Amino acid sequence: GDYLVTIEEKSKATFLRAYVNWRYMSAGSSRVCVRMVGHKMEESYGETLKEQMSVVEMPLSDPPLCISCCPVTGDLLVGCKNKLVMFCLKYLVINENLTVLDFERSLILHIDKLTPAEVAFCARHIAVATELDVLILKLELVQQSIDGAEQCAHSVSTLEKPVDGGPSTYTSQLELDEFIICQKPVELLGEESKLCEIPITLESTELPTEDTKCFQVQYLLFRRFTPDQSPFGFCEETKLHSVQLLPVYRTGSTMTAHEEAEDKGELLSLFCFFSLPHVGYLYSVGKVVELMSTYQYSEKSEQAVLTPQFLHVITSENLQCFTVRCSAAAARDEDPYIDTTVKACPPVALDVCTLRMQLFIGPRAICHFKNHIILLTKADTEDITERRKPTRRTLFRKTDSMKSRTNSETESGWNLYIINTVSIIQLYREMVDYSRTYENVKTESCIHLLSEAHLLIRAAIMDPGFLKSDEKEELLTAFRESCAFLGDCYSRFDTKDYHLALPYYRMSGLSMTEVLKRLVSEGDEIQTYERGFIFYLTHSLNEDLNEELSKESANKVLQIFCLADPVQLPHILCSPCMTNVCPLTAVRYLQKVEKMMPSVVLTLTKAFMALKMGDLMMYEREMGSCKETVLACGFIEQPKLLRQRKEGVVIPTEFAVHLKEMQPGLLVAATVALHENNKIELEEADAFFKILCSNSENTVPQLLVDFWEALLVVCSQEIILQELLLRVTSQYVWRISKQRLPETKPLKTAEDLINSCNHFGLIFPWVTSIMSVGSPFHKDYYEDISKLQSLLCSQSINVASALPVLEPLTEAGDVGLAIRVLCNTRLGKYEEAIEQLLERCPDAAVLYAQYELKGDNRALWWNKLLPELCKRARLTGNDSPVLISSLKAETLSVVAMELELRDFLTLLPEDGTVAFFLPHLLHCSQRKLLT
Repeated sequence: GDYLVTIEEKSKATFLRAYVNWRYMSAGSSRVCVRMVGHKMEESYGETLKEQMSVVEMPLSDPPLCISCCPVTGDLLVGCKNKLVMFCLKYLVINENLTVLDFERSLILHIDKLTPAEVAFCARHIAVATELDVLILKLELVQQSIDGAEQCAHSVSTLEKPVDGGPSTYTSQLELDEFIICQKPVELLGEESKLCEIPITLESTELPTEDTKCFQVQYLLFRRFTPDQSPFGFCEETKLHSVQLLPVYRTGSTMTAHEEAEDKGELLSLFCFFSLPHVGYLYSVGKVVELMSTYQYSEKSEQAVLTPQFLHVITSENLQCFTVRCSAAAARDEDPYIDTTVKACPPVALDVCTLRMQLFIGPRAICHFKNHIILLTKADTEDITERRKPTRRTLFRKTDSMKSRTNSETESGWNLYIINTVSIIQLYREMVDYSRTYENVKTESCIHLLSEAHLLIRAAIMDPGFLKSDEKEELLTAFRESCAFLGDCYSRFDTKDYHLALPYYRMSGLSMTEVLKRLVSEGDEIQTYERGFIFYLTHSLNEDLNEELSKESANKVLQIFCLADPVQLPHILCSPCMTNVCPLTAVRYLQKVEKMMPSVVLTLTKAFMALKMGDLMMYEREMGSCKETVLACGFIEQPKLLRQRKEGVVIPTEFAVHLKEMQPGLLVAATVALHENNKIELEEADAFFKILCSNSENTVPQLLVDFWEALLVVCSQEIILQELLLRVTSQYVWRISKQRLPETKPLKTAEDLINSCNHFGLIFPWVTSIMSVGSPFHKDYYEDISKLQSLLCSQSINVASALPVLEPLTEAGDVGLAIRVLCNTRLGKYEEAIEQLLERCPDAAVLYAQYELKGDNRALWWNKLLPELCKRARLTGNDSPVLISSLKAETLSVVAMELELRDFLTLLPEDGTVAFFLPHLLHCSQRKLLT
């Protein structure tokens, strides 16, 4: 829109010109400025450029044959014999009030022995067509320093081997008067297209700067046709035309002429179209290179133009319009996970439709702008048979493709038509109305037509001007409406893709109640329901939606499932959406199902309904019909019997509240089973029990501690195990230190846990010895103290990480002493443990030594314990009978048995009483004599 570029012919010379500020000429201004490309404009006459048209001459060493402008960047690509020349669009700032457009010849692609008939250029992608070959390339940006720019610019793409091992396509063709030798048809996609044997050399013509861009060529597609590729047999006039690259942008993205969408990530997909006289080809050349659609024309085409919504084709007498699949492919590029239970899009492989056909006399050229088709026609008066008479020609033109034409002033019959295409919204409405003719037939035609309408709206939403469009809200409304119509189709019709009812209804924004009103006939007791509708209902009810169905709607859902899928009834009744269902009606339906296929979930659901009705006799009868272990397994199959989610928060059901009061053991066992089967997370279980017991965030109910303890019995994951051990330890410490009793009786005693759980160890005798002299205060918290000591006596808990949690108890009398000594022992600090015991509880010191000082630690008997006992006994004298008896009864006996006589003597104190030590000395010497 900022410039117009032309190939002009005058006096047998060909020129390439760009017209800038052309709008001023069309507005009546006659001032024109002519300048060469790259010519530096002086500020003295720069202001005059504002209101005058500029003609920019763009000199080339070879005559230009074809041109293409990049719709993303505004850069220009010119095709010449054996080369393609790229001109970059520049925005030159003359002063604060004036910015001028100019061009810079930046890159030349040398393509040996190739004469392009047409080129297309978009976002560094290039499509080149000769009469029967198409080559699509991509210029890849290479990170290159200024020093290496020259080397990069002159890089040559290397080839591996010929396509078919035959003579090169571009070597001289053997041409006789009666024969033309043709290469066989070839299609090479992606990496394979490098084998096309078309060498390309890049030559940079920019002056090296810090912003110099270096490119390398990536081959994307090569396709070669032969003259006989026509449904009407051999046709010498077979040749390609209408090569185009079509960009599709990210939904709602905005574009400006001089901003690269690729750098911003706004360019989403790219498509390439080219056509033979009787068939057109549409390829995706973005992330994946593949053929998307093939278009068969009813008669020979002259030219075609591709848009995101349609393909417009002109023949000798018609303007035809076909559907395209660009928006379907682009939607999948934008969201690779679009084909899920949440989102959907019609497939790329839908059959192509002809939308309309309009008669015109002699269409010659066509182009497209927004919602306009511009058509150039000529009423030809020459003899039709003479004009269509075939003439012998070679595959490749031997003469310059630009031929001198007759002066247009002497010709007659030219007409220019500007055709307003029907607005997308209007066309969408027409297609929806037309689809209703198929509604009662239940055929795929209705789905196909509505899919086409949906893709039209998708393409409009992806248009760069969508955000500023006056029809934005109308388009979004139509999008949701089209999703609803497709949801209806997949729900009503028996199709293989019935599961698409779910994502389309979700995208429509319709509530379940609204969908039921659309599909369920009032008072129709014999209505049948297809798989798509049942699939939608099943998934919607099994998910945590915030919608509650009315009593009438919920009862209708029961009736639907009783007819269509009775096995699902127990699961459906557990849905939060079915809160308002009549429990008496539900039980009646469940009893019918139970006769056919009884199950534990059905039994639990009946019990749930009995609770809702207040029928405790029925509840007890149902719950008593199965063992507790079987009932716990039933909750695994249907967790919503116990907990439901509303707005992401776990909410206990009435069933869970009742179990908490009457069968807390079953509730805990069921929750443990849910956790072990990945039906509830640890944090969710915490929230569940806190809400159930009406506890605040900071307090932990006993039922949650019961759950943690029960989970410790079965848990096998080390990370969760350590977390649980710290949690129960923290709770035991909190209760003991705060002198708080549990609000409910714990389900398991310390003895139960020691017998059933490996993580609770037998309490050491020396710990019992410490506690035996404790105060009566501890008796009230005996269970918590025992559980805590049992945990520390096992090898499971990581004592180092538990030390901060245990800190509040370290000074708490005998309990604190036992905890400190246990921790030091687990950490290998035996000397500190012995000192603490000798200081606070000498009675337990020898017992501790007997239990703990074994193996490598046995030397502590004589290196630590014996000297300490002697020292403390000497200081206290006869006032410490415990120390003396410990020294005499156990310690000296062990030392005498373990050491040599000489070593034993060196350990004895010099000021000791001989009579005290003599029996042990004799024992040591006699043991030596015996050995």
